[in-house]
Amino acid sequence: MPDRVVLAYSGGLDTSVAIPYLAEKMNAEVVCVAVDLGQGGEDMELIQKRAMDCGAAESVVVDAREEFAADFCVPALQANALYMDRYPLVSSLSRPLIVKHLVSAAKRFRGTIVSHGCTGKGNDQVRFEAGLAALAPDLEIIAPARDFAWTRDKAIEYAEAKGLPIETSKKNPFSIDQNLWGRAVETGFLEDIWNGPTEEVYSYTADPRQPRPADEVVITFEQGVPVKVDGRDLTPFQVVDELNRRAGAQGVGRIDMVEDRLVGIKSREVYEAPGAIALIAAHKELESVTVERDLARFKRGVDQRWSELVYDGLWFSPLKSALDALIADVQKHVNGEIRMILHGGNATVTGRRSDDSLYDFSLATYDTGDTFDQSLAKGFVQLFSLPAKIAAARDARRR
Repeated sequence: MPDRVVLAYSGGLDTSVAIPYLAEKMNAEVVCVAVDLGQGGEDMELIQKRAMDCGAAESVVVDAREEFAADFCVPALQANALYMDRYPLVSSLSRPLIVKHLVSAAKRFRGTIVSHGCTGKGNDQVRFEAGLAALAPDLEIIAPARDFAWTRDKAIEYAEAKGLPIETSKKNPFSIDQNLWGRAVETGFLEDIWNGPTEEVYSYTADPRQPRPADEVVITFEQGVPVKVDGRDLTPFQVVDELNRRAGAQGVGRIDMVEDRLVGIKSREVYEAPGAIALIAAHKELESVTVERDLARFKRGVDQRWSELVYDGLWFSPLKSALDALIADVQKHVNGEIRMILHGGNATVTGRRSDDSLYDFSLATYDTGDTFDQSLAKGFVQLFSLPAKIAAARDARRR
């Protein structure tokens, strides 16, 4: 029996060309695995059929939308995950889940080789292969675009020569990756960082400059998990999906940034993540009400490191696992409701309430009913300032 190559299949040009190429190059049967992460676009049944038409021995489609939302997007939300304080890890979050299903397919179909369509210039090669190293270190890995120096021109020529049933065009200038958590766009004229993105770049968001009525939304959290929108019980997938539509309609979640890639280069990326950006803003605000000051300060550093680990492809690492435990512990009291106004490209918090709130009105108010004992403040300020006062006296003596 020939070897079997399990291919992470997207339905696009690069991975479609990889099917007959790997079959010939490796003298192997190719098993295609396409994972539905809520990306929209083409029907997954058509993608499954295309893989078979391109020569796959087996073609599998996995509906992982709810799994992606609950097990990957929610942890990112609880970590307020924003790489470089801006990017909500759109592509980074999907790779470990795809890896998980590639490993499962390799076991099911007795595959000995795993393949992906990543180039040698991007982050995703690391994310796929670091995940595979953690979950199935015995599997061999092949990346045709990287290992065999495939270019887009070569891929188009090969597809035309083989008569593959895919649309091949040099006209689309962009490289696009999308899922439930957002959409990533790069290459083309965006590679000149002086060029501004045009409206054709965007798909998940409407132009925020266009006038439209504002949208008010109330999001309910239980232990850091969004469970309701405007009082309606929803799954995490349904919450993100609804906020993608509502926040996207208001132009929320557009990000244009120059990003530090793991491989050492800077890359210009344009992202759309309306649901993610709105939810992170809401979750941060609820944490500000329910998490004690020193714990909140420490968690901000944890959130940043968590984001870096996931961006770098270390979802299955021991450090991330340890940080997961701390973040989960913090979420015990992150319960309540956040009211937001979605408008003009912004998701603005206008109200918060929680039975676990640490906000004490009687301590915070300056009006009648104030229970804060201001007489204690003078001594506190003197003691708090004492180290600076002593240091200043020392420096004065040395002048």
